[in-house]
Amino acid sequence: MGLTPTFALQLLAALVAGGFTTLTASPFELWWLGPVAIALLYVGLHTLSPAQAALKGWLYGVSLFASGTSWVYVSIHDYGYTGMPLAVFLTALFVAVLALFFAGTFWLYRRFFGPRWALLTFAGAWVLGEVLRTYLFTGFPWLLVGSSFVDSPLANWAPIGGVYLLSLLVALTGTLGAELLRRQWWAALPLAAIWLTPIVLPTLWTTPVSEPTRVALLQGNLPQLLKWTPEGQRVAANTYSDLTRRVADNADLIIWPETALPMIDSQARPVLERVQANLPPDTALLTGIVQLDESNRYFNSVIGVGNVEGSYQKEHLVPFGEYLPLESVLRGAINFFDLPMSSFSKGASRQTPMQAAGVTIGNAICYEIIYPQLVARRAADSGVIVTVSNDTWFGASIGPHQHLQMARLRALENGRYVVRATSNGITAIINPRGELVASAPQFETTYLTGEFRVMEGLTPFTRTGSWPVWLFAGLLLLPGLMRKR
Repeated sequence: MGLTPTFALQLLAALVAGGFTTLTASPFELWWLGPVAIALLYVGLHTLSPAQAALKGWLYGVSLFASGTSWVYVSIHDYGYTGMPLAVFLTALFVAVLALFFAGTFWLYRRFFGPRWALLTFAGAWVLGEVLRTYLFTGFPWLLVGSSFVDSPLANWAPIGGVYLLSLLVALTGTLGAELLRRQWWAALPLAAIWLTPIVLPTLWTTPVSEPTRVALLQGNLPQLLKWTPEGQRVAANTYSDLTRRVADNADLIIWPETALPMIDSQARPVLERVQANLPPDTALLTGIVQLDESNRYFNSVIGVGNVEGSYQKEHLVPFGEYLPLESVLRGAINFFDLPMSSFSKGASRQTPMQAAGVTIGNAICYEIIYPQLVARRAADSGVIVTVSNDTWFGASIGPHQHLQMARLRALENGRYVVRATSNGITAIINPRGELVASAPQFETTYLTGEFRVMEGLTPFTRTGSWPVWLFAGLLLLPGLMRKR
């Protein structure tokens, strides 16, 4: 695998494309760079051997994740009690391993597909690669290329096919654009169809069915490193109790963030009962909490007091943060593998939705909001999506902005309000069009008040999920596969 000037140029293009993809996402939001990044990866790919294509894909992944998930270093170093050299090594390992998804996708693509029908097959392979990254080894659907297009002219496609349809259309835009630059003028017609069709698509597929519900989202801004100490527990109880008193008379639903009280539910019950005693009779309060059941299993949960029925236990856990893979080997090896509360159990995949303030709640705790299928399943059975999160782990990085952007896309996909309470930002209210109605400033002890409406009806995406797009992406591969054979 010699490094010829042409091959070196392709590798450089892959590195540039990775940086461009990061710039499409929040807080930069240069979404128009998405098709440019795809085109840089697509052009010249069929002149490479499978091994060369794998290297190109891997370098793209390294560039993407090194720039786009730099917050991993903050989590490991600042909050994982890990020294800088080891934190750098673990972050580099994380980036290098994730980049293998692109290496594998590009190797398989180049091994089994030729240049004929490439503009279709590459787009199909791209989407199936994103699907693989979403689910394999618990999944990591962060920085899917379609996630950045919630504010683009393509946004109206989201309620039809979700983030994977957006990714497919972005990939097709990149390949068709590359063909157009080669003076393949016929490519202008499908390009126009992709970008002009959203003009005639509905902007909202659901309708409000209730009077506005007044909501207050509390943001305690408590130091993560002190949170699980006795002093941190006392400060958390006082902070959230005080914030609740300020908003209680003007809210139907009050929401505290993920693990707002750093204690198990039995310890938190006296605090919550004192708070409840000062709430108006019909007011509901939801909070993230750690639950301990009779079998001594811990759950990352949402419970409530007041006008609340039921509870929710987090279904999709974060590796290393909430549970430890290969625990018998890794536990105790280094401090990072002994994070507080890293022994959670998984909640059931089918749970009865919570009821709060007369509203059926679709819960998503922190990381769960980035999973389109999971959120669509919750949205189908609820009138509003409530997500509580502890984004303190991200520090002052781009992570919270990316997290909020994906929450906005979930609102757009499902035609539901998303109300989002976080420990230190970005706390927000998002309408069913994915638009930011209001947000609280980061790194402040504050609260956000506003309203949401219960929405009735289902978007096409909520009804079917991502399966139709996955199937269509697979069908796009068939012409190239048969031609190759």
